[in-house]
Amino acid sequence: MRQLDLVVIVVYLIGIAWIGLRKAGKQKSAKDYFVGEGHMPWWTVSFSVVATETSVLTVISVPGGAYSGQGFGNVELALGYVIGRVVVATVLIPLYKRGGFVSAYQYLGDRFGLKLQGLASVTFVFTRLLAEGVRLFASAIPIKLLLDEFGVHASYRVIIIVLTLITVVYTYLGGIKAVIWTDAIQMGLYLGGAILAVAVLSAHVGGDGYARAWDAGRFTLFDTDFTLAHVLTSPFALPTAIIGGAIFAMASHGSDQLIVQRVLATRTLREGQKAMIASGVFVVIQFAAFSLVGALLWSYNQGRSFSELGLSSSDNLYPEFILNGLPVVVSGLLVAGILGAAMGSLSSALNSMSNSTVADIIHSFFRSTPSEESLLRLARWMTLVWATLMAVFACAFSASTGNVYLTGLTIAGYTYGALLGAFLLGRLVTRANEVDSVVAFLVTIGVMTYIVRVVKIDVTTGGTTVSQAIAAQWLVPIGVVITLVVGGVLSLFHRAPAAGGGALKDAEPGSGPDRLTAAGRK
Repeated sequence: MRQLDLVVIVVYLIGIAWIGLRKAGKQKSAKDYFVGEGHMPWWTVSFSVVATETSVLTVISVPGGAYSGQGFGNVELALGYVIGRVVVATVLIPLYKRGGFVSAYQYLGDRFGLKLQGLASVTFVFTRLLAEGVRLFASAIPIKLLLDEFGVHASYRVIIIVLTLITVVYTYLGGIKAVIWTDAIQMGLYLGGAILAVAVLSAHVGGDGYARAWDAGRFTLFDTDFTLAHVLTSPFALPTAIIGGAIFAMASHGSDQLIVQRVLATRTLREGQKAMIASGVFVVIQFAAFSLVGALLWSYNQGRSFSELGLSSSDNLYPEFILNGLPVVVSGLLVAGILGAAMGSLSSALNSMSNSTVADIIHSFFRSTPSEESLLRLARWMTLVWATLMAVFACAFSASTGNVYLTGLTIAGYTYGALLGAFLLGRLVTRANEVDSVVAFLVTIGVMTYIVRVVKIDVTTGGTTVSQAIAAQWLVPIGVVITLVVGGVLSLFHRAPAAGGGALKDAEPGSGPDRLTAAGRK
């Protein structure tokens, strides 16, 4: 009967590529390729934002975390993320939409100059290459386990190459329209799978199962341990989740081209703001659904440990239930949903990296402006280049014995503070010029590298003291403070610029030029 599951998966892979190309239409310009000429519905963009930030590890690790004692801690994190997105929608999205940008970093070019725009873009694509390469390999781990159960024994390299090839087909030809529409479908599939799993588990455990999970703390939402060491190191401590999470979301959704590009594809400023805020609401729902799966699995398995269940880690919990606790075809659909989570984040990364390369790096370091045909051709070639590099990097990771999940989580800590800090420096410190911003940016990345790699805090739990890294949510605020302090101090040693930054803030929505073709003529 596993053959039926395999048929479902193959049909899904073929169908998602076909739908992406069908929805995309023919690309006529680089702007159409990158932001769909600003004609995408807000709700599809919102779904795409959620799918972009959701990896395979999110889908499988949240249920395992809820099972093992985290409860609904991920929902608590998502509440902080919602606050951050509201700030982004209010403060930063108007800058991007009114300026007519196709890249977030074009604001930095207008405010400080092309050097910082190019530096920020290079930082983005390098960070994204590392993060998504790790993410791609990490996605292959559970997919290999699932395929092994189906009798399909493929190596990590084969899985990585096949996922990349299928994703590149519609990303290369269809651009952002194909990415957004397929993301929306893929989000519906994996979230619908979680809801289906909840329904099946609810039928098994009944109301008594809910009560037992509640009494065991599997529905705990807020972590109210306010000891300083815990707050600084635990991502689920209440201040960390709400305050740190809000600032982290401001960086990841306001200064990371991966997310900003989707919002720039909406029709109007209001729709862009709706897409951003709604994505936060959908993430709360998503985390709640996957956390509920974990809580109900705890009752379903009568609270047995992972070793008693024959599982090597918490990440095997949800895949094991998909394969052995659900009917044939249904399990195939949920495996397809896991594949969708991997392909959604990959396609988004490829298109945004190509976007930033063409819109920021090319225009920052080359004064001439290519024709629309040349830009579109270059955009597609860069999609292939980044896909190849990402696959090579992910394949190289297959020989590593390191913890790829933790590696992926720490990468953002190096650069997010500097990126968000540069935007806030432009908005808050009117005296700051290009030299101030570039020096502050580089100093921040250097200091954050030291903090991420070296700084540890001793935490005592159950009489045992261990050294733990600073929680990822606090890395962004630290980086922002460093950028603002360095840039602000440097700005005191020279005269204020004759024409301050933020000239775009009073422009009417839609009044900006086509920034992709105009930027090179500065």
